Amino acid sequence: MSFAALPDGWRVWNEEPSGRAILVYRPDVFGGEDLPAECLPTIYLTNGARTARPGSGQYATDEWHVVLFAEPEIELVSLTRETREAGADAAVDIAARFAAGNVDYRDAYQVPREAYFERLDELVGDD
Repeated sequence: MSFAALPDGWRVWNEEPSGRAILVYRPDVFGGEDLPAECLPTIYLTNGARTARPGSGQYATDEWHVVLFAEPEIELVSLTRETREAGADAAVDIAARFAAGNVDYRDAYQVPREAYFERLDELVGDD
């Protein structure tokens, strides 16, 4: 599966020959004060181990993990699929849900970032 069906705003940032991929949302607008670069919504598709042990991600597994991050430590969606193709399909689905405003990013934060949320609201969904 290619990522040709990605919704508007999403871009393939990196796609490795091993199948791993990184997708990002609106990199053209993240990097300022209201949308900091560290808040760039990012989807990782990987078959690397998901343990917290340093370096564990370099070891391939038989499963494909799809994770949408709001920031490096803020996971919004995490799924596991049996094949790379199913993982890529899930990544496109998550991207579409996010772009449509159907992923709740507020609940993932322990410390609310209201100004950031308001600005992000302008980019996603119908509002």
